[in-house]
Amino acid sequence: QRPDEDQHQVGEQHEVEQFLYRQSELLDTKQWQAWIDLFADDGVYWMPADPAHKHWDGVPSIFAEDKNLMSVRMKRVLHPDAWSQRPLWGTNHVVSNIIIESYDLDEIMVRSRFHMMELRRDDVRHFAGAYRHHLKKTADGYRIKLQRVDMTNAQAAYDYVLQVWV
Repeated sequence: QRPDEDQHQVGEQHEVEQFLYRQSELLDTKQWQAWIDLFADDGVYWMPADPAHKHWDGVPSIFAEDKNLMSVRMKRVLHPDAWSQRPLWGTNHVVSNIIIESYDLDEIMVRSRFHMMELRRDDVRHFAGAYRHHLKKTADGYRIKLQRVDMTNAQAAYDYVLQVWV
């Protein structure tokens, strides 16, 4: 590789890392509309129930949401009468091991690892696993075409269901 190609890869890696860190920050600060806005118009957030699944059509999923369904979830969670949001709760995401698998002029495929801690009603839950992002480059920065979330502990029993995105 030429030195300018190496420099481009370093710059691309930094930009992708900053994008994923910002995404986590938006989730943890409950700026959900700004988070949803990171998705392309046809973007999908998908958490398969089984990591062997290759698509979400016709198979059970923990989440399989387009921007419209994400907005419905956000409005439900933010509703003043949403009992699931009392008492107030919070999350903390850590993203690491960010690897660009492939990229071209318009799209980037990224995989990474995550750990999310959720505090609710004095209970702490931990979720961990792998993200796969299919990012599209736009004039406004990256947009998510697909965010796949494969949780290591997807089959674990929980006292309550996930209310927001991991």
